[in-house]
Amino acid sequence: MAQSTALLRIGTRGSPLALVQAHMVQAQIAAALGAPKEAIEIVVIRTSGDRIQDRPLAEVGGKGLFTKEIEEALLDRRVDLAVHSSKDMPTISQPGLALTACLEREDPRDVFISHKAKRLQDLPQGATLGTASLRRQAVAKRLRPDLNVVPLRGNVETRLRKLDEGEADATLLALAGLKRLGLTQHATAIMSVDEFLPAVGQGAIGIEARADDAPTREALARINHEATFTALACERAFLAELDGSCKTPIAGHAVIVNDSVHFRGLIARPDGKAAHDMSGNGHVKDAAAIGAEAARELMRIAGPHFFD
Repeated sequence: MAQSTALLRIGTRGSPLALVQAHMVQAQIAAALGAPKEAIEIVVIRTSGDRIQDRPLAEVGGKGLFTKEIEEALLDRRVDLAVHSSKDMPTISQPGLALTACLEREDPRDVFISHKAKRLQDLPQGATLGTASLRRQAVAKRLRPDLNVVPLRGNVETRLRKLDEGEADATLLALAGLKRLGLTQHATAIMSVDEFLPAVGQGAIGIEARADDAPTREALARINHEATFTALACERAFLAELDGSCKTPIAGHAVIVNDSVHFRGLIARPDGKAAHDMSGNGHVKDAAAIGAEAARELMRIAGPHFFD
């Protein structure tokens, strides 16, 4: 096999959204290095999460299924960096890897999509909501306990098609993905952050590299968006403290204003019948500590058996 002559190789999933995000990173790195885009190669890697479409992720290993094979390629030096949707990333990186940079965050809000109602609150009694996200299920059932939630897996376009085919009366998707794909016309209503707290990392593109690869890390430092990186540190510390996975409905969102972090986190039961939220504020240098402390405080309030 011919040896690659690329300056850098980006590992990514092959979904339309993943490829858009990889091309965004490719363009920014090329501009930062003064190199043609073609010098930054995009390597598509099929992940377990892409292969398994018939079961909820929580049943087969959680969100790491969308990153595992890409991280293996990174460790094997088949690629030099990995581009992920930050909300798909496990809270703790594999040994030898590090979350190195983020692009500027897109709008983190969720959108409601339905052909039968203008808002979640307007759906008919007992309507079917399609989502594979326990967070979205829990928050939706807090607002509408009568809803019947069914799993809806697949990439953005697949879920929109399944909705058109009547597999559900409504669904919830990330606005960031619709924006990047040019599909915002499908959004029936945008949910406010206050009523529908986003997933940790939602709207942010995370870039992972080998911890010992100084040249790649230096290149990525040139494109890192500091405020997004800081917000993500706060959110991921919150998730890590809770040992969060796809099996637990957890939401967390940090906003950076000047030198301050404003964070809000939430834990809920999947049926939406119990939930607790917590806010934290402080200096950006303490971002991770603020997220971790909010998680500890939530667990004190909720009690040790909340997720049992």
